[in-house]
Amino acid sequence: SSRQALEQARVAVEELDDVKAMVKQLEEENTELRRQARHAEKEQRGLCSRAEGLQEERLLTEDQGLREQIQAQAARMASLEVSGGAVATVGSAGGSV
Repeated sequence: SSRQALEQARVAVEELDDVKAMVKQLEEENTELRRQARHAEKEQRGLCSRAEGLQEERLLTEDQGLREQIQAQAARMASLEVSGGAVATVGSAGGSV
């Protein structure tokens, strides 16, 4: 009977050691997963910052393109006004002669 109790105690100690080893392994895995999560969060913040920078750059490029289009259109309109004015002046001068 005491031999049986001793065997049961030995088995219980082995099971406890196994559980302790499993807990230690899980704690190590948890630590590694937390490290990976921190790294992923840091990487995500960097990517978000980069995306914001690229979007701002795109908006500035579009703004510059629109400004250039407006300037080109204004130049064409000014050119047409000058051309139209010269034709009207020539036409009215020719009519009075």
